[in-house]
Amino acid sequence: MDFDVIIIGGSYAGLSAALTLGRATRNVLVIDAGKPCNRQTPHSHNFLTHDGDKPADIAKAAKAEVLKYLTVRFLEGKAISARQIDGGFNVGVENGENFTTRKILLATGLKDVLPDIKGLAECWAISAIHCPYCHGYEVKNKKIGLLMNGEHTFEMAKTLNHWNKDLTILTNGKSQLSAEQTEKLKSKSINIIEDEIVELLHNNGYLEDVVFKNGKKIALKAIYVKSDVEQHCNFNEQLGFELTDLKTIKVDEQQQSTAKGVYAAGDCATLFRSLSIITAAGTMAAVVMNKEMISEDF
Repeated sequence: MDFDVIIIGGSYAGLSAALTLGRATRNVLVIDAGKPCNRQTPHSHNFLTHDGDKPADIAKAAKAEVLKYLTVRFLEGKAISARQIDGGFNVGVENGENFTTRKILLATGLKDVLPDIKGLAECWAISAIHCPYCHGYEVKNKKIGLLMNGEHTFEMAKTLNHWNKDLTILTNGKSQLSAEQTEKLKSKSINIIEDEIVELLHNNGYLEDVVFKNGKKIALKAIYVKSDVEQHCNFNEQLGFELTDLKTIKVDEQQQSTAKGVYAAGDCATLFRSLSIITAAGTMAAVVMNKEMISEDF
């Protein structure tokens, strides 16, 4: 085998795993396409010792730490295939190279599939946000919106009301909230607008106005959005592991997927997309993979 472990995805989970495996003197290849999920996010929050830092700066410093361990190699590129072979796996890269490995760690993140609204992609992760624990403090007590309808809308509005009393739910069509939920929200002075949205007006990603199809506008400082998600790669089809109903890779508490020898950590395996959770998952996966290889070789 060329490597003990190939890590597909060199962002926070992948880097955390690479650090642990490097310190375990494992031969590791990290394949990274250089497109982390949070590449538009100006600042990272709720991560000890890095609160307020730029995500790219955290990743750069982490990679420099990992590169101190000479058994870890980085390859810039996109992994496009992964298949099981005797004793391990073969991973193919877009540049035509192929590598063999005993174990695979998928740390490929998730692809956010946003509603088709003009300006939303440019605001995403800047003023169109998804998590109050990551971004809520920065927009607390501001006039904000919640772009969501149907299931989870009521609970999310209840949560956001802790940070923001001036909250408007934008259902972007007929509300699917129950009469009881609607009454409770209105009792908390939470407005509900059912008009269809056509555009977010912004200044370099910072929201200014939401424009509706009927020509009306509402000025907001930020908008929480529930995006759909997809896996970046179809490795579940190639390697035979399962996805959850939420489209994340199904893993156990040790980050093992349902395919033997295939592990997953980070956004691709959870919707709790906090750097502290993600880096911890990478460390856990690395420790378990190393332990498994030790047992195999003993």
